[in-house]
Amino acid sequence: MLLFATEGIQSAVNIVGYLALFVGFGLAFVFVNLLVGFFVRPSNPHPEKGEIYECGEPAIGSSYIQFDLRFYIVALLFIIFDVEVAFFFPWATVFGKSEHLAEMASSNQAVHAGQLTDNAKSLFTELGVRDLSNVVANNEAIATASKTLAWITLVDIGIFFAILMLGFAYVWRRGDLDWVKAAIDERKRTRAPQLESEETS
Repeated sequence: MLLFATEGIQSAVNIVGYLALFVGFGLAFVFVNLLVGFFVRPSNPHPEKGEIYECGEPAIGSSYIQFDLRFYIVALLFIIFDVEVAFFFPWATVFGKSEHLAEMASSNQAVHAGQLTDNAKSLFTELGVRDLSNVVANNEAIATASKTLAWITLVDIGIFFAILMLGFAYVWRRGDLDWVKAAIDERKRTRAPQLESEETS
């Protein structure tokens, strides 16, 4: 038991080490490029370069204006749905690997001479199976289990996508995607009394 705990700690330390190395190289790359750019780029201050630039035309009025909140709402909605779409990638990986394993087992290439083939072992490892001794070395059983996993992932992503679309429909129905929401609200308010007067007459 102590051996497994030590191996788990060692693998966690290795992952943290790789991440730290990656972040270190990334930061060094950025700062070295900024430093080289500071020394290499020409410095030619000019009054025209110091002027306010707004789409190629002189600025009119003060630059201290209130930014329209609609930009923030659209940006936040984009980030929310964009992050949720990123969850499709792990699903696609699991689905693809389980389909590949099922296809391999169906063509009797997952088990050879009562042992898992190297390709099947690598696919099981990529799917998160750590102890391969518990895997039944039978092509038919592996094909059935892989197909079941593929169907479970398909149902799972279907539910996830349905919830995502319900959220999108809610945001749309609420009017958060309407750019000129004030004008639409005003139109609804003016239309409601007209409908009431038509119903009473």
